[in-house]
Amino acid sequence: QVQLVESGGDSVQAGGSLRLSCAASALRYTYRSYCVGWFRQAPGKEREGVAGIHIGGGSTYYASSVKGRFTLAQDNAKNTLYLQMNNLKPEDTAVYYCAADVSPPGTSGEYCYNFRYNNWGQGTQVTVSS
Repeated sequence: QVQLVESGGDSVQAGGSLRLSCAASALRYTYRSYCVGWFRQAPGKEREGVAGIHIGGGSTYYASSVKGRFTLAQDNAKNTLYLQMNNLKPEDTAVYYCAADVSPPGTSGEYCYNFRYNNWGQGTQVTVSS
């Protein structure tokens, strides 16, 4: 059973930065190829994809709304994936979720971005004020 725990959400002013963490148990020690995605859901809106990464190949993909501002990074020793968010805007306010699942080797980051995940974290709140 994969367990995902997000952390790092906070309230910041526009232009600020945050780093979200997604700690994933079991996956790394069981599989060599899997996808991790970051998603967000703002109040009254549908959940939307933020970024995806293939663990094993390193390919990444970002939504156009965050490209150039958000960056994925991983710490294999800690089995943790990070979402570095810079130049935050009020429209980035949402609950952020990470999700993970096994994937075929050679999977692209875009595939991971669009993947329908079965394993989700509980979410972490990001609030950006103007």
